[in-house]
Amino acid sequence: MSKALSRQATLDLHGRRVAVRFLRNRRARRIILRLDQDPDGADDVVVVTLPARTAPEEGLDLVREKADWVLSRLEGLAPRITFVNGAVVPLGGVDHVIRHTAETRGVVRLEAQEILVAGGPEHLARRVRDWFRAEARDRIRPRVRDKALVLGCTPGRVTIRDTKSRWGSCSHDGNLSFCWRLVMAPEWVLDYVVAHEVSHLAEHNHGPRFWRLVGQLTADVDKGRDWLSRHGEGLHRIG
Repeated sequence: MSKALSRQATLDLHGRRVAVRFLRNRRARRIILRLDQDPDGADDVVVVTLPARTAPEEGLDLVREKADWVLSRLEGLAPRITFVNGAVVPLGGVDHVIRHTAETRGVVRLEAQEILVAGGPEHLARRVRDWFRAEARDRIRPRVRDKALVLGCTPGRVTIRDTKSRWGSCSHDGNLSFCWRLVMAPEWVLDYVVAHEVSHLAEHNHGPRFWRLVGQLTADVDKGRDWLSRHGEGLHRIG
């Protein structure tokens, strides 16, 4: 398990100031670098995961050594899109415009290709985020039910979360979890991820039989995996 360290730093990498945040992981065998955003979403940071007895200075040395890689990754990141009035965000792979309305009652509703948000503007981002989570739940749960029936399986609890490392998961007791950001992807991408996790109800590995089951439940296995590989990281930069 990783534990955040209180120490943070800022490095100058070829003229660009880059924030560095440290994590300590007793299971790590080497220093690991990855990009993330600040907890307040203000900027991108380099997250340095340190093994148990590794000093932060060694992590900083590695960041300096990998400066070209860090800068190229930062340059290659998809634009960050925040939930504000006028922002264009995807829903089901189709661009929609967030519009704040003067209405005081109601929360969020969909009209044509606009996401209309009522209430105080200071609550807009939270309400849009909550709406996306609810929309993901309403689109995912019926798919889970229908696909599980095809396989003759009974799913457990279905939860919607904001996970970064996995788009979906299936526990050994049949509980399924999905990232709400999938609802922003094209419908066939979401369908692939649901098919993938439901197939784990019958087959807990990724062997040939597992992939045959996934292919029975969705038509876009390779296409869905490829889309997430190319565009999935960008979904985490929305909101």
